Amino acid sequence: MDMKAGFIVQDWGLVDYKEAFERQKQGVSDVMNGGRDLLILCEHPPVLTLGRMSTQESLLYSRQEIQKRGLDIIEVDRGGDVTLHAPGQLIIYPLFNLNNHGKDLKLFMENLEEVAVDLLKNFGILAISIPGKRGVFAGSQKIVSIGVGVRKWVTYHGLGINANTDLSLFNLIKPCGLDVRMTSIKEVLKKPVDMDALKIEAVGQFKKHFSYD
Repeated sequence: MDMKAGFIVQDWGLVDYKEAFERQKQGVSDVMNGGRDLLILCEHPPVLTLGRMSTQESLLYSRQEIQKRGLDIIEVDRGGDVTLHAPGQLIIYPLFNLNNHGKDLKLFMENLEEVAVDLLKNFGILAISIPGKRGVFAGSQKIVSIGVGVRKWVTYHGLGINANTDLSLFNLIKPCGLDVRMTSIKEVLKKPVDMDALKIEAVGQFKKHFSYD
């Protein structure tokens, strides 16, 4: 799906995290070499990813106990602490060349938060970003996690929006290293959200916030 806003959208569906990471790396290489920016939408089987700021204290159980419950644990080269990915969570990977967006990583991160805030608003959820706490919150509960990597000004990794996620899985960790309770669109609205509708809205918000016409 080719967007006039200047990026290409790819929906990878439910995809293994490691496979998705390898495909991201190829996409980053393509963008570095002059290809169009990519916006990737997907979901992952249950997995914990450990960012560069992760500590053992962020895991509330041993690695062996967590893996017995069927979750992989993978160290990744993004910022941030431990993050859970699971079905029912919309993962968005913007592989964007920041040379075309002012070479400002702080502004890019703020724009990601604005995308999430406006997306949730259109589903009837008042969400906010909190200074000093990366991500987006519905009240005091975190609903969107954000962590990115950058290679030669091309971004990768991105954000996870808890849509219909099994929130009990978050009991295994301190999400993003914080003493925070996680929530989801389903929990706030008391009903599941249509993932296809969520994807369409996400693309629209990226087009709005990252248009470079």
